[in-house]
Amino acid sequence: MGISVLNRIQTAAYNIWQSENILDETIQVTARTLTTEEAIGNPEGDDFPLLRGKERLMEAEFRGAKGQAFTDRFGNFSTSLREVAEMDLSNNFRRAIFVSALNAVQCSLGQASNTIHCKDDGPALCAPKLGDYIAEKYGSLRLGLIGYQPAMIKALSSRFEMRIVDLDPDNIGTVKCGITIEGPEDTSSVIEDVNLLVVTGSTIVNDTITRFLRKDKPTIFFGTTVAAAADIMGWERFCCQSN
Repeated sequence: MGISVLNRIQTAAYNIWQSENILDETIQVTARTLTTEEAIGNPEGDDFPLLRGKERLMEAEFRGAKGQAFTDRFGNFSTSLREVAEMDLSNNFRRAIFVSALNAVQCSLGQASNTIHCKDDGPALCAPKLGDYIAEKYGSLRLGLIGYQPAMIKALSSRFEMRIVDLDPDNIGTVKCGITIEGPEDTSSVIEDVNLLVVTGSTIVNDTITRFLRKDKPTIFFGTTVAAAADIMGWERFCCQSN
């Protein structure tokens, strides 16, 4: 069995941090769970996953730089960079610690940007720009949205044929902008059916990201969670309203 994508990213982080001579410093990286208002303010609409309490943003801070990660398993943690770089990434909590820390440290080194989630009207402003970006680069096509993001569904459904997949049982089977939300069992069908995948960066935390790294069709990741990993791996990411 080959080395997983996450392990490749973790190895790259170890090497970067070692070359920067910060791996063995006694600096602590702390991940904390943000309140909804701290995380995204008051966006239009009430069906964002954060507003409904399904997920939280864990935030790590390193040398004044901050990085975040969406996760459904959250809590406080403090450790050294060495331990983060050597951590067994065996569950969503550990992966959220690593990813948020990676975002914070890479941001502090000037090697990652847009690592803090947008607030208030940010999602509503971002989604139409994503539509413009897709139309300009890829033209008219059929896309698959992986992850329930209401502002994106509203903006993209009026411009493209699309299918939507989400993990939340409360969303599956519901209809949004005339499109029925499908569940994880439909993921393979959606991947094969569409021309472009638009994928939430939180797939790196729930360890499903490998499914969407295809050689036969493009993937655009969105959100802050995947910021540093996308920079390290050269993945396409769109996140124009984040900080």
